[in-house]
Amino acid sequence: MKTAGEINFRHIAIEGVFKSRKTLLAHLLSQKIGGQLVLDQTGNPYLKDFYHEKEGAAFLAQLIFLANRYHQQARLLQRDLFVERIICDYLFEKDKIYAYQTLTDDELMVYERIYSILAERVPRPDLVIYLQISLKTLIRRIEKEGDPTEKNISEKYLEDLIEAYDYFFFNYKATPLLVIKADELDFSQEDQVWEIIEQIKQMTRGTLFYVPQSFKAK
Repeated sequence: MKTAGEINFRHIAIEGVFKSRKTLLAHLLSQKIGGQLVLDQTGNPYLKDFYHEKEGAAFLAQLIFLANRYHQQARLLQRDLFVERIICDYLFEKDKIYAYQTLTDDELMVYERIYSILAERVPRPDLVIYLQISLKTLIRRIEKEGDPTEKNISEKYLEDLIEAYDYFFFNYKATPLLVIKADELDFSQEDQVWEIIEQIKQMTRGTLFYVPQSFKAK
């Protein structure tokens, strides 16, 4: 039976667009290497209105997401000292990616003021993992697994979202960053999870790009 061995990171955040399997990877890592699992709170009373393009709904939905994520992250600062590791399926800073995709200039001015105050009080992970997928993969997964709301999202919005994520992480320097080409990852294959764990163990500083064998063989 494989063991994780020595992993020095105590706070790992996993990111990627929806359908990137980031929550699944967070679950699997918490099982394999140990750690308290922290999942993004996706419930939002204004989300339905946002998808139906109701005026003002995008701003209200974004503020609810921001507030929920802030309160959850702030609680991590007071976590039990005996918790060995935290594995979170989102990065607090990603909130801005969606804000800049959906809000007007006037709304962004207000959002930025609120965000800047809250961000100072949020703990920073010591490793970020970005599961990078293509537009083609995202569309395929939405068609296969998506709910009716997701299937109504325009291809242009999805394309812009992926570009925004790639741009954000191309410029990300705050912590060590592991970028994984995740289009062909199959987490039901245990060996692929252990390959990622091996990459985590190799991380020190800067950015590491990892292309799994499953993608190379395609």
